[in-house]
Amino acid sequence: MNWRYRHTVLTLCMLAFFVTYFARLAISPVVPLIIDDFAVSNTAVGVALSGMWFAYGLSQFPSGILADRFGERRVILVAVGGTTAMSILLAVVPVFPAFVLAAVLLGLAAGLHYAVATTLLSRTFDDLGTAVGIHSLGGPLAGLVAPVAATWVGFRYGWRPGVALAALVGVPIFVLFARRVRPTEPRRLDQPMAERLRLAPLLELIGRREVLVPLAVATLGTYVAQGVISFLPTFLVELRGYSPAFAGGVFSAFFVVRAGAQVGLGRLSDRLGRDASIAAALLGGALGLGGLVALPDLVELPTAVGLPALPALAGLGIAVFLAGLGSSFFSAIDPRFMDALGDAERGAGFGLIRTVYTVIGSAGSVGVGLVADLFGWAASFAVIAGLSGLAFLVISTNALVGEGR
Repeated sequence: MNWRYRHTVLTLCMLAFFVTYFARLAISPVVPLIIDDFAVSNTAVGVALSGMWFAYGLSQFPSGILADRFGERRVILVAVGGTTAMSILLAVVPVFPAFVLAAVLLGLAAGLHYAVATTLLSRTFDDLGTAVGIHSLGGPLAGLVAPVAATWVGFRYGWRPGVALAALVGVPIFVLFARRVRPTEPRRLDQPMAERLRLAPLLELIGRREVLVPLAVATLGTYVAQGVISFLPTFLVELRGYSPAFAGGVFSAFFVVRAGAQVGLGRLSDRLGRDASIAAALLGGALGLGGLVALPDLVELPTAVGLPALPALAGLGIAVFLAGLGSSFFSAIDPRFMDALGDAERGAGFGLIRTVYTVIGSAGSVGVGLVADLFGWAASFAVIAGLSGLAFLVISTNALVGEGR
């Protein structure tokens, strides 16, 4: 394949997504150190993290409006630069209320990237599913690198250097993007931004069948994925009795699967259709999560505490592979939304869609934790397995009645 300018754009969009994801994931591994330093509760830090993720989802709708007014390149640069700056601010705040504010501002800056980058790629690539899949690699790659790096640095040098690691990758990628990506023309330069916020057109867009059905599926799938990402290691330690180190290794394997599956599923959606690819991922997710719940209690090898016996290890590997496949559905469903939107709608329209399903789906962390507290970890993961199955049924039915793409 001959390297072209569009491949430069795709690569740098992926790296920009890596930065915005890295900065958010670098906080969680050093939460115990943050709690000790500020002398606050788990709940207080949870409020800060919830505020960050909520702000991340909320800012995706205005990101589309800003891109229509100022061009995608400028907004992505603000996202990367703002995320980098907020990571530094987060690392130097002297009191906990300032930490909460910095975390929320970090989420707002990071949330400006994804919808705008997807819109930019839709202007650059015909095989949008493949492009979105490669772009989305930035997330799982950050999932592999950020927790390990932040933990290593944080527990040796303090949580502040661990959180500030995002700046080490953010600054060079900001410079590369600024130098290598050409300015992009605004789509609606002269339209007053207030007109884009009128309620009636927004409700009309969301209410279209070709948007509403996949939006419901995306919301369910995001809820499930958020729950898995938040609690899979805890589930394996608390329910299965695995060692934290082994559970962390399984979590890394989950991200490896997710990284590969996003590229493969995006390409598959370009070849075989969006809904069939989405359905395959969600069915895999339902089976994988159900398998994690159904795995029998395992006899540990006496030489390695927390390591399951080999036959059960194979079953665990299959379940984790399917769960990773289930969480990769984004690379098929985001192009599905783009297919349903007109060219002039894609900036603000896709940003609005991302805000809706990201904000509502982010409740997966709270929901999974609440069910676990009330009914146990087996019930909690059984619920999200069922929700993945429900999403599979919705998108499959939609395809069967002739509305699939």
